[in-house]
Amino acid sequence: MHYYTISFTHKNTSIEDREKLAFNSEEELIKAYEFLKSLKNFNEAIIISTCNRVEVMLSLKNLNGIEESIFNYLSDYSGIASTKLQNFAKIYKDEDAVKHIFRVVSSLDSLVVGETQIVGQVKEAFKFSYDNGYSGQKMARVMHHAFRCAAAVRNETDISKNPISVASVAVNKAKEVLGGDLGGYSAVIVGAGDMGTLAAKHLAKNGVNIIFVNRDIEKAYRVADAIEGVNVTVEPFSELKTVINSYRLLFSATSAPDLIITKEMVKKTTFHRHWFDLAVPRDIEDCSCDNIEIYAVDDLQEIMNRNLEHREANAKIAQKIIERFSDDFFNWLQTLSIGPLIKEIRDLAKESCERELQKAISKGYVDKSDKESLMKLLHQAFNSFLHEPTMRLKNVSEMPQSDTIVQSIQYFFGLNEQQRKALDVYKCDYQIEKDLKAKDKR
Repeated sequence: MHYYTISFTHKNTSIEDREKLAFNSEEELIKAYEFLKSLKNFNEAIIISTCNRVEVMLSLKNLNGIEESIFNYLSDYSGIASTKLQNFAKIYKDEDAVKHIFRVVSSLDSLVVGETQIVGQVKEAFKFSYDNGYSGQKMARVMHHAFRCAAAVRNETDISKNPISVASVAVNKAKEVLGGDLGGYSAVIVGAGDMGTLAAKHLAKNGVNIIFVNRDIEKAYRVADAIEGVNVTVEPFSELKTVINSYRLLFSATSAPDLIITKEMVKKTTFHRHWFDLAVPRDIEDCSCDNIEIYAVDDLQEIMNRNLEHREANAKIAQKIIERFSDDFFNWLQTLSIGPLIKEIRDLAKESCERELQKAISKGYVDKSDKESLMKLLHQAFNSFLHEPTMRLKNVSEMPQSDTIVQSIQYFFGLNEQQRKALDVYKCDYQIEKDLKAKDKR
């Protein structure tokens, strides 16, 4: 079994190409998963699609011929030539793939190192894959370990102290261009999803009044009700053209596949405007209009760079944590092998038989000349006794609960004491929750 990841991020892929690669609907995701599932060597998959990255994470039986098939599919989907995709994609295999996943979830690979939003995004991606039957035991193992690694990074470093997201970087940029104080300003937020909500919270902390515009006006009202400390209003989406021409600040963060704000909607104003496009694909058309500065996701890199020196020191500590968790993960993975476990149990039974037979001979209960015959009899007895448990253990090896079963057996027989972990430590929290709910329904 192999872990394998194809990665397109802000580090190696332009925003224009990331827009084309992004999966913007469940329907598109399902089609991609179904394609991956059709591959000969497929085990499981998780697709992560955010404003800064598109990652295809896989568990495979072997790696033969996998790259060409995936790149051809992504080329057909995005309209980008397969050769171009291969030129800027980053590919990780086996141990490197696991370390990369740990880095992603720990936010060492993010546009803003240390931001915590990526953990939730990865959990949602895994949840979608798991719920739809595209991942299970194999990806659950690495995902759960990745989430624990991310928690250790947060707890053992300052990398997430005063966490910074793309939304907070945009607000910091607004503060910079408007002289450092946003108190008393008003800002339009287009979109009431996670990014729009996060932008609203950061703006509210800076004393900015907020005008929400969202297609689902009821959702906008719900989000608006949760924002405290400033004046928050909601405008219907039909008023978008009027609203965008009425205020200096605008933050757009929808999940729409097409442009929301086009140059035809823009009117001249007597005041300068600053628009922050936090969406991928972009919401705002590049209109080169007078008195409007448009900042896309990639433009926000500047603010992150100002904190780079402090974050690099913490990133070095975090990388050591990732190395530790990676080594621990692969050591633990080896202990879950069914074959060696069965052999260890049989060896224990054989040693026990030999030890007790030797005691019986030394005490005169058994004649030494009968040792060979009695050993054969005992061997047949423990083979017969272990036959059914052995068959059950082989059959359960691919089931999600096999990790817990193996660890239980290791515990009861006292095997692998140094590498054995507490029961369920590496079973995915989400998977445990699903198993418990299924059990309750029964």
